[in-house]
Amino acid sequence: MELYECIRRACHVEEMSLREAARVFGVHRQTVRKSLQFSVPPGYRRSSPPKRPKLDAFAGVIDQILDSDPRSRKNQRHTAKRIFERLRDEHGFAGGYTIVKDYVRGQKLSQREVFIPLVHEPGHAQVDFGEALVRIGGLEQKVHVFVMDLPHSDAGFVKAYPAETTEAFLDGHGAAFAFFGGVPRSILYDNTTLAVVKILEHRERIKTRRFLELQSHYLFADRFGRPGKGNDKGKVEGLVGYTRRNFLVPIPAFASFAALNAYLETQCRKRQRDRLRGHPETIGERLVRDQAAFLPLPATPYDACEIVPTRVSSLALVRYRSNDYSVPTAYGHREVVVKGYVDTVVIQAGPETIARHPRSYAKADFVFDPLHYLALLERKVNALDQALCRLLEARMGTAGKREYVQVLRLLESFDLTLVQGAVREALRLGAIGFDAVKHLVLCRIERQPPHLNLAVYPYLCPRPRFTPRTLGRT
Repeated sequence: MELYECIRRACHVEEMSLREAARVFGVHRQTVRKSLQFSVPPGYRRSSPPKRPKLDAFAGVIDQILDSDPRSRKNQRHTAKRIFERLRDEHGFAGGYTIVKDYVRGQKLSQREVFIPLVHEPGHAQVDFGEALVRIGGLEQKVHVFVMDLPHSDAGFVKAYPAETTEAFLDGHGAAFAFFGGVPRSILYDNTTLAVVKILEHRERIKTRRFLELQSHYLFADRFGRPGKGNDKGKVEGLVGYTRRNFLVPIPAFASFAALNAYLETQCRKRQRDRLRGHPETIGERLVRDQAAFLPLPATPYDACEIVPTRVSSLALVRYRSNDYSVPTAYGHREVVVKGYVDTVVIQAGPETIARHPRSYAKADFVFDPLHYLALLERKVNALDQALCRLLEARMGTAGKREYVQVLRLLESFDLTLVQGAVREALRLGAIGFDAVKHLVLCRIERQPPHLNLAVYPYLCPRPRFTPRTLGRT
């Protein structure tokens, strides 16, 4: 570069001729001309593409292979080595591997997509699901994270669910709209089956019924990215990764999903104080413009559940998502509707709610309420598990089964903890019977000591008279 600068100064400032400059500096006159034409050395420039006599005849074959590769699975596409082997074995290529590798690299680079930085208008959103590991109740498990990002302000909302289901998808929207205080004018999605049934020609889509109901309730417009092009919604893809790296590392532990989601919401609010690179305002300050462009929230939130019509089995069970839930035996064999929420399963017969259970995400689980079977057990005592009433049977024979059902029926009138405490006290005293348990329940309510008369309960074991000191007040 020093020689280059001296030649240019000698010719331009000191008016030295090309011939003299070439003699003085010991370079070719063409080098002097180039230094006068360019202020910095232009480097080597080809006047024509390089000749590849051994490869040029096979370039069309390579191009055809590379053009067909995107239609194959990502992990079963051609490498440069495999293309070289095919040229050699199938087409008689006599050249070396290096020229094939260099050509393939150049072609792949020319095919890579180039992106334009976008400016995002306020009032629009992107949605996606991600996955992460979290400890819930001492058990490490995979959770599915619903993420909504506002590209204009970079504000985000995150909520975790046990599974990526329709009800989680719907509930996530309602929770995000409530968090932001409004409804985005449009939301961009990938082609998730939770929203799209089928992609037709010209990018038309058949959408799921529940997604259409969600749109009708909140009135936002939908947009969908190209299949397999995650960069179409790069903002929310980035927020999914940010959430994993910053909110969930190291693997956190929570007592419940409610505690986890309370933590995630707090982190989303704290992030609004951040000022991202290239922006003079914080996320929260830019969020104000998003909120000003939002649609208003409807008067009531959307009923975020999956609705499934089904039939009650002969065992008074309803199957939903591979798990069985009980209903009162009076509804056996009837048509019902199951409404699956994120944490609850509600079963309805017409407008009436006949059962409500905690949602189970296990496989082949059995969730039941003993009260649903009380009426049936009184008529069909043999349906009762012998292990549950063996003490009553030992004292009272066959009548002990009916006696046990009567004990269960106390749950219809008294709190479960009262009945459980009375049963434990009865077992301790050897007073195993409905009347004795009911007496102990009433004594607990009235805070009086029990008075069990053996003349009234001849099947009870003889015991000394109990006093408040020996029994203790409850």
